[in-house]
Amino acid sequence: MGADADPVPLDGNCLAGPLAGLLAVDVTTTAGRCTHCGDVAMLARAAVWAHPMGYVGRCRVCGQVLLVVVEHPDGVRVAARGLSWWGLGGGDDDGGPPS
Repeated sequence: MGADADPVPLDGNCLAGPLAGLLAVDVTTTAGRCTHCGDVAMLARAAVWAHPMGYVGRCRVCGQVLLVVVEHPDGVRVAARGLSWWGLGGGDDDGGPPS
């Protein structure tokens, strides 16, 4: 492959290593940034409503939905459209993702 060639994409298996640390910890200690108001907080601070179909986590500052967790027969499903980022650590002082 020459220097001018486009890189070849890898499949999702290459994410196993980087995401193993995130998913092998107590996720309530992970932090995220609300896409609506910008608040950066640990997941444990979310206001969570439990329903027979799953859980809805809302931002304690603005009340917008951060994530939805559904326990499905094939496994757990997570939709986190209300988080602009989610990861280990509390982020930097500018509200950016953890480095």
